[in-house]
Amino acid sequence: MSALESDAYREFRRDLHRHPEPAWREFYTTARIVEELRKRELTDLHIGPDALATDDRMNVPDDDALAEWERRARDAGADPGTVDELTGGYTGCVAVVERGDGPVIGLRVDIDALPIPESEDGDHVPAAEGFRSEHEGFMHACGHDAHATMGLGTLDAVLDSDFSGTLKLFFQPGEEQVAGGKPMAESGHLDDVDYLYAVHVGLDHPSGEVVCGVDGFLAVRHFLAEFTGDPAHAGARPEQGRNAVQAMAAAVQNLYAIPRHADGPTRVNAGLVGGGTATNIIPEESHIEGELRGGTTALAAYMSDHADRILESAAAMHDCEVDVATKGEAPSATSDDALAGIVGDVAGGTAGVTNVVDSADLGGSEDATYLMNHVQEQGGLACYLGVGTDHPGGHHTSDFDVVEDDIAIGIDVIAGAIRRVAETRP
Repeated sequence: MSALESDAYREFRRDLHRHPEPAWREFYTTARIVEELRKRELTDLHIGPDALATDDRMNVPDDDALAEWERRARDAGADPGTVDELTGGYTGCVAVVERGDGPVIGLRVDIDALPIPESEDGDHVPAAEGFRSEHEGFMHACGHDAHATMGLGTLDAVLDSDFSGTLKLFFQPGEEQVAGGKPMAESGHLDDVDYLYAVHVGLDHPSGEVVCGVDGFLAVRHFLAEFTGDPAHAGARPEQGRNAVQAMAAAVQNLYAIPRHADGPTRVNAGLVGGGTATNIIPEESHIEGELRGGTTALAAYMSDHADRILESAAAMHDCEVDVATKGEAPSATSDDALAGIVGDVAGGTAGVTNVVDSADLGGSEDATYLMNHVQEQGGLACYLGVGTDHPGGHHTSDFDVVEDDIAIGIDVIAGAIRRVAETRP
């Protein structure tokens, strides 16, 4: 990679970092990606609704929230025509390059950010060098700005090679809420994909280290439970109320009492709870936003079945009603050894790579699993790989950052693996 290219990718990544956007609100991010893609020789470019199975979107914000983020994107200089195509929160895109006979190979990168205030500390590189988040309360705290840049760089490297086949690049929205993988997987654009790679930076692996095949994906379900009762005067007529906070509290306690399972890890977390309006009013409303996870899709279903029963029972116990909605979900997945082995072979000969790890467990959840499973279920192969970076803070923390030189390593490894797959067709 030339110094000029390296500088261009750095500036692109920093531009995305300054404009972090959460799920289904990635208007500026998508528009900037599309702007760059249109400079390349593509066969097709699918934008917004054309890139998604729109009925499968989950946890879409209300119209006011979408309009506010769309306005921000326009004010920041996003192309108005592209933003028009994304109106309604139909973010993300799919780029296609056809280069002669050969397999169809996909690369999935995610593009959304997190609701975390970014550090202003002088030791934090984005703050020190002037590309800290301009959207207060939001930041790229997981490296998706680097992922999008790796996707763009991989496209350039493949275009500049003797690659023969079809490359599809999936710039996926909504990963942090596990809400965007399914609509992209069901869009039809993966139906002819023979091989799929997905990538993540960091994951507590240092700069110079490449993980060939990441496994250990916990299947996950995000839920919102809204309890409804009746208000009453807490001093004079408490018996006339139906206490929604009592129902919520009973549910929280019993969610954590779901028995662990012998077949593998299971998790539950009531991450955001609340309700009531005043100390002297029996609460008529309350809520739980939580998540359930399992080491397999079946284990996550076990947790979900128990959780739904507990939520309904807690509401009934206190003569309340509850509405339970799934806000996001993703299955588990397994990386195929054949594709992981190619990553290892390529990484071993890539400048800057100092250590190659055959496999590692993610220990969390990822909705790239929808895309991986979709390809595997139709007879293809899929692999999730990791590109190490010395991130100063942990993922999802206010001082998270990436070493920008590691983006080039990721581009070289991914592009090399894609070319090798096209040649060898494992």
